[in-house]
Amino acid sequence: MTPVFLVTGAAGFIGSHSVDWLLRHGWRVVGVDNLRTGRLDNLADARSSPNFTLVIADAGDEAVMRPLFQQHRFAGALHLAALVSVPESFREPGLNYRLNLATADSLARWCLDHDCKRLVFASSAAVYGTSAPLPNRESTLPQPQSPYAAAKLAAEIMLLGYAASYGLEAVCLRYFNVYGPRQDPGSPYSGVLSIFTNRFQRGLPVTVYGDGEQTRDFISVRDVAECNGRALTRQSVQSGRYNVCTGQAVSLKQVLVVYRDLFPNAPPAQFASSRIGDIRHSLGDPALLQGMLRYNAQTSFARGLRELVLNHG
Repeated sequence: MTPVFLVTGAAGFIGSHSVDWLLRHGWRVVGVDNLRTGRLDNLADARSSPNFTLVIADAGDEAVMRPLFQQHRFAGALHLAALVSVPESFREPGLNYRLNLATADSLARWCLDHDCKRLVFASSAAVYGTSAPLPNRESTLPQPQSPYAAAKLAAEIMLLGYAASYGLEAVCLRYFNVYGPRQDPGSPYSGVLSIFTNRFQRGLPVTVYGDGEQTRDFISVRDVAECNGRALTRQSVQSGRYNVCTGQAVSLKQVLVVYRDLFPNAPPAQFASSRIGDIRHSLGDPALLQGMLRYNAQTSFARGLRELVLNHG
């Protein structure tokens, strides 16, 4: 019988693309989402597949989750459900703890109790903080500077402790700046590219905070979904922390050049003062994950941005 994989946060931006990847590759998937930030529309294709089951529930709800583990005997779990807003983690530290740390602990223990051998965890480049040397490497001492980043780092440490103690295969993926279709531009913590695309499509100017020379390591959600899928399904993996990034720095000025080709009649960008807490440069080293998964990001920035624009709205 075809193995079944669990995806929490299945109706979210990254979750829905990961579900689609797994279904395209012939796997059976059970998705769990409480729709706090996820959207059913994101799963329109998946929900038409006989190999997909959606459960509307909180990923930390034992009354729902333990029976799912008992019923399906999952071959692996991809844990994407989270509080994804850094500002909200400051306002609601208790909620941040529950969603970003306690739920990861519960899932790990359910995996151990029900012979689910692998847990792939969505971590974040935010664990590196603002002063780590570039490019960020997994061997660097993390310096989280928000409750969100602290909870992600604590979950990594906990899961890797379970891996060392009980043999759970724990793969912690540190996402950098993920972008692509289905990212919600109306969200206060949405990616800059989704916000820019929304404004350009409406004929409105975009605001760049700072001089535009700040850089990010942008990675397409298509590549992230493939990394997730490979980490979840390949026969052999090594527990650890891994950057999910391209290793290429792109400045906001370079971003605007691509947009100028896509929206030649758009008003010029407006520049404003830098915001407190904004990171000047972000860049990851993808070598460790590439070595394990034998996979390099395939989507060039210009191509990925065009795909975002064409599939937006």
